[in-house]
Amino acid sequence: MFTLPHAWHAEYVFMIITLAAVLMASNRVRYDMIAISVVLALLLGNILSVSEAMAGFGNPVVVLIAALLVVGEMLDRTGVARFVGDWIGRQSRSSANKLLVMLMLASALLSAVMSSTAVVAIFIPIVLRIAKQTGHSASQLLLPMSYAALVSGMLTLIATPPNLVVSEALNTAGFAPLSFFTFTLPGFIVLAGLIAYMLVWGRHWLPDNRTTDQQSTQRPIQALWHDYQVDHQLTYLRINQASSLHGKTIGQSGLYDRFGIRILDLAQHSRGWRELKAGVSPDIMLHSGDILHVAMPPQDEEQTIQSLGLSAFNPSQRETQQRSWEFGAVSVLIHPASRLIGKSVRDARFRDHYNLDVFGVRRSREVLSDYQNTPLKASDSLLVTGPWAKIAQLQQQKHDFVVLETPIEADDIVPAYKRLPIALCITALMVLSSVFNWMPLVAAVLLAVLAGVVTRCLSAADAYRAIHWQSLVLLAGMLPLAEALQQTGGTEIIVGSLIGTAADASPQTLLVMLFIITALLTNILSNTASAVLMAPIAISIADQLGVSPYPMAMTVIFAASAAFLTPIASPIITLIVEPGKYRFIDFIKLGMPMLAWVFLCCYFLIPWFFPW
Repeated sequence: MFTLPHAWHAEYVFMIITLAAVLMASNRVRYDMIAISVVLALLLGNILSVSEAMAGFGNPVVVLIAALLVVGEMLDRTGVARFVGDWIGRQSRSSANKLLVMLMLASALLSAVMSSTAVVAIFIPIVLRIAKQTGHSASQLLLPMSYAALVSGMLTLIATPPNLVVSEALNTAGFAPLSFFTFTLPGFIVLAGLIAYMLVWGRHWLPDNRTTDQQSTQRPIQALWHDYQVDHQLTYLRINQASSLHGKTIGQSGLYDRFGIRILDLAQHSRGWRELKAGVSPDIMLHSGDILHVAMPPQDEEQTIQSLGLSAFNPSQRETQQRSWEFGAVSVLIHPASRLIGKSVRDARFRDHYNLDVFGVRRSREVLSDYQNTPLKASDSLLVTGPWAKIAQLQQQKHDFVVLETPIEADDIVPAYKRLPIALCITALMVLSSVFNWMPLVAAVLLAVLAGVVTRCLSAADAYRAIHWQSLVLLAGMLPLAEALQQTGGTEIIVGSLIGTAADASPQTLLVMLFIITALLTNILSNTASAVLMAPIAISIADQLGVSPYPMAMTVIFAASAAFLTPIASPIITLIVEPGKYRFIDFIKLGMPMLAWVFLCCYFLIPWFFPW
C-alpha cells in the first residue's frame, strides 16, 4: 500500500470520482466492477480504513434495498403485481400516454407517504408485467416511474430522509419545523411538469429494448396442442342437481372409460367459496355444482352432456387466469435409458404414476394415432398435461425424460396466488409502520420479508434469487465516497469555492448557488448526505442576510430530490439500471431538462410560496 501526502488526499478522491464517472459514461465496464475498484482505490490510497471502505456493504440502506426487492418478489409471486398491472393495463388500454401518466402518478403518490425506494422495488415487477402484457418496452416505463418517485420527495415531509434532515436543522436553529404538507403545492407543480415533459419530449428519448429483453421464441400451449393433433376439445361443465355423477368418485363415474372424457381439474365448493383442485385422483367425490374442466371427443358432445346431467359453464376471467396458473402442458422426449421404453402409455399407467395426462405421442415428427396402446421408443415425444407442480416433478426425472419444449405460459405463472390476501396484509402493515414510524423502516421491511417466508408467500430460495446483487454492489461500493470527501476536506473545497464566488450577492443569487451546490452533491453523493451538509449552510446564509430561512431550506429539499443525472445518486435510480438495461448517457440526456425544470421552479416558485 502506498502512502499519499495528506495534502493530496482531496485531489486523489476527486480523481477517483472523475475516473469512475468517465468509466460509467463509456458504458464499457460493468457498474459493479467500477464500484469495487472505487473501494480498492480508497483502500490502497490510504484514504479510508478497511472498516470505513467496507462500511457500504453493511449500510442500512443496502440492507433495506435488498429486503425491499424480496418484498417486490413476494408481491409478484402472490399475484399482487399481476392484478395491479392488469388493472393499470385495462385502464390505459392501448394508450401509451395514459399508461405513462398512471404509472408516474401511482409511483409519486405512494412514494409521498412511504419509502420511495420501497415503492420502486415493488413497482419493478409490476412495470415488467405491464410491458410484457402491452408490448411496450420496459426501459421506456421504468425510468419515468423512478423519476416520479424521486419527485415525491418534494411532496410531503416523510417522503424522503433529506426532508426530515432539513426540518430538524430548522428546529435546531430556533425556527418552526416543517409540517407534513408545507411544500406539497409547489411539489405538485414540479410533478406536473415532469409528467408533461415525459409525454411531450422525454418518452421519445428513452431507449427501446424490446428487441433484446422481451422477444421470446416460446410458443403457447395451443401450438403444442396443434402439433400433436389432439382430437379432444377443452370445455367447462357443471354437474347439475339431478346428475348421475353426484355422489360418485371420479373412478366410479366412468367418464374416461365409457365416454373418453378426461377431467383436467375441477372446482368444488369448500368453506363458502369454490376451491380449484388442479390435481385430480380417482377417489375424489363428485357433487352437484362442481365445475369440471375436461377434454372430451367432439363427436356426440351434446348428447353425452345431456345423458350425464351436465351443462356448459362459462368461467370468469379470474377463474380462467387461475386455472392457467395451476394447469399447463409440456413436450417431453423419452430418454434412451428410460424405464418406459417398450411400454405403452396405458401399460405404464402414466397418470397413476405421475398424476399427469398424455394427450399425444410423436415419433419421427409423425403423430401416432393409437398412442395410448403403442409401445414407446427412445426419442418419442409426448404431450403431457396437468398441474404445473407435477410437471416440474416430471422434469426432474432426467433418466426417463428430457424436456423438449416448455410453452410461454410457464413464464406467466403466479405460484402463490392463493396467498395474495396474506401478502397484501404484510405489505399494508409495512406501509403503515413507515407512515406512523412505529419502528425503523429497515426493521419493518425485514419483518415483512420474514413474514413472507414464514407464511409461504415465497421460499427462502426465491428471496435470495430476487436480490439484484449487481445493484447492491454498485451502491455499497460508491457509498464510501461521501465519507472520503468529508474526511479529506473535499466537501469543504466544493462548498467554499462556490460560496466564495457569490460574496455580497442578493438572496436570489445565493439561492441559485445553493441549488447548484446541493444538486451537484446530490448527483455525486446521496440526497441525504447533501442535505446534511447543506441544510446548516442554507440556514446560516439566510441568517447572515437577515431574511427568512425557509426559501433556502426549500431549495435544499428540492435540489436534494433532483438526482436525475447519474445511476448511482439515489437507490431509487440504481434499482432500475439492471432491469431497464440503461446506459449512463440515458440519465444525462433525460435528466438534464428535468434538473433545469426543478431549478426554474425553485427560482420562481419558492420565493413566491415562501417569501423572503
